[in-house]
Amino acid sequence: MTDSQDAAPLFQPVTIGRYNLPNRIAMAPLTRSRTDNATGVPTAMNAEYYAQRASAGLIIAEATQISPQGKGYAYTPGIHSAEQVAGWKLVTDAVHARGGHICLQLWHVGRISHPDLQPGGALPVAPSAVKPEMKAFTTDGFKDIPTPRALDISELPGIVEDYRKATRNALVAGFDMVEVHAANGYLIDQFLRDGTNKRTDAYGGSVENRARFLFEVLDAVVAEAGADRVGIRLSPLSPANDAQESDPIGTFSPVIRRLNDYGLAYLHMIEGVTRGPHPGFGGDLAELCGLYTGRYMANNVYDRAMAIQATASGHADMIAFGRPFIANPDLVERLRIDAPLAEPDQKTFYGGDQHGYTDYPPLKQSAA
Repeated sequence: MTDSQDAAPLFQPVTIGRYNLPNRIAMAPLTRSRTDNATGVPTAMNAEYYAQRASAGLIIAEATQISPQGKGYAYTPGIHSAEQVAGWKLVTDAVHARGGHICLQLWHVGRISHPDLQPGGALPVAPSAVKPEMKAFTTDGFKDIPTPRALDISELPGIVEDYRKATRNALVAGFDMVEVHAANGYLIDQFLRDGTNKRTDAYGGSVENRARFLFEVLDAVVAEAGADRVGIRLSPLSPANDAQESDPIGTFSPVIRRLNDYGLAYLHMIEGVTRGPHPGFGGDLAELCGLYTGRYMANNVYDRAMAIQATASGHADMIAFGRPFIANPDLVERLRIDAPLAEPDQKTFYGGDQHGYTDYPPLKQSAA
């Protein structure tokens, strides 16, 4: 490590919303499926997991369902009950005790679910009854996702209100910020895309109509938390979870332009196809990124060199790392000194106990 590397913007402070963060490395939201399936209540084990990673400039906690209907994976947490709020307070207190900042990602999966995960065994809901060619993770393993039920227009204000309540609950639980999950083929993204939104009412057809639900959600969340405590995640170029879009640039360009009006804490964007190769910094990515004037967080298969380059060049204000944080609780320090990264055990990614969750040692302990 050279002095110039240590002084790289990646390792320097940055102001995001109302917070001064110690570095520009974010922990991306990672579904780990380690809460009780019936209650969705975080525990002391979850608190230790996040506290171990509190050296990140910002932790974005795992996607968390805003309502029982919003659930799409077994053993994932919620933020819609008093017990869940109390469980998350264990987590935020533990992170804050180690000097960290933590944000909660607000999640409604829409059609990416299964009746086994829905209240009363109901069908998952979506903008339109378009079946995804995907499987859902249930307590009995992976099962084919059925054709969802199209939401009636009268149901949408209630879902927007669920986002508002979830935001309020997150703040009560001690989160510094919230992030609206509008990416990766979940409910908000399903409204945005012409492959999943076949509606003919005020929420379908034109880009303005397809974006209506997103901005109603964003208005509610911002009204509750303040724009400087709200981020949003998009994945314009990714067909994750079988979310197809015939014209990503035409659809997402006006959405990103309009986000500038909000003064959000940040825009968190998955660059290219989720978990696919990085598309490079030109072309469609540059066109979309260039539209946003606020703080920009980049995500997708970044390594140390790319992260240093992206923050030094002004492409991004922060870089979100996902899977590297699983096996490297001290990822920030490892990146700073250019130390080797431990490899995670994929068999323990989803579900289970502390093994493959809180038992990855930091570098000094590994060396010892």
